[in-house]
Amino acid sequence: MVSDPGHAALPHPLPGAIGLSHLSAYDWEAADGVCGGSPHLHLVCTEAYVVTGGRGAVQTLSPDGYRDIPLEAGSIAWFTPGTVHRMVQGGDLRITVLMQNSGLPEAGDAVFTFPPEVLADPDRYAAAAALPPGTGPETAAAARRRRDLAVEGYLGLREALVNGDNGPYLEFQRAAARLVRDKVPTWRKLWREGALATAERTGAQLDALAAGDPAHLGGATSYEAAPTRLGGFGMCGRRDEYALPGTTLPYQGE
Repeated sequence: MVSDPGHAALPHPLPGAIGLSHLSAYDWEAADGVCGGSPHLHLVCTEAYVVTGGRGAVQTLSPDGYRDIPLEAGSIAWFTPGTVHRMVQGGDLRITVLMQNSGLPEAGDAVFTFPPEVLADPDRYAAAAALPPGTGPETAAAARRRRDLAVEGYLGLREALVNGDNGPYLEFQRAAARLVRDKVPTWRKLWREGALATAERTGAQLDALAAGDPAHLGGATSYEAAPTRLGGFGMCGRRDEYALPGTTLPYQGE
């Protein structure tokens, strides 16, 4: 058995090359009186919330409109690329996040719902999205400012969508796609080395089994890991992270 929870170079990623983290939703009150995280979307990754404690909700914007999905211990919610989502704190909400294409979100596959004038300027967007290193008061204040700016843009998108106007929402998606276009080559590399390689390895194993060859089972083993960063400031809340293959932690080098 391989047992080295602090080691960042385990030979294999998690099953399916998924990403894993734990979140405690922010309890900061926003301009609309709601406590919670920073609304955003992912461009190519589906995200799932597995609720492990407390209660709250996830608010989503998509072509099928605005939804407010209740969350409580034992419930699961997931959303496909392009869905704007906002985690809402209802009382000690704690969530395990499962993320498709591990490593891509940390490499930029997430765009905040900042107001249009911020989205239109890549440098201004980058400055608004960045956080200082560490987990102290300065980082907390910056994370709250970032959340408030994302909520500002989100409320406009939601109001328009509820009123039957999906134009601002569609324009936000287009702006998000423009912002990330230059990152696609990096994402493609991460995908090939992670999710795609995992699927291809399964195909090779199926071929071997069809030929009566179980040789790959000779490499059977097990692994374990523990969080390597506790209480980081994520998009939706305080985040416990794992340094596992296929992920690029946002606080690398600290």
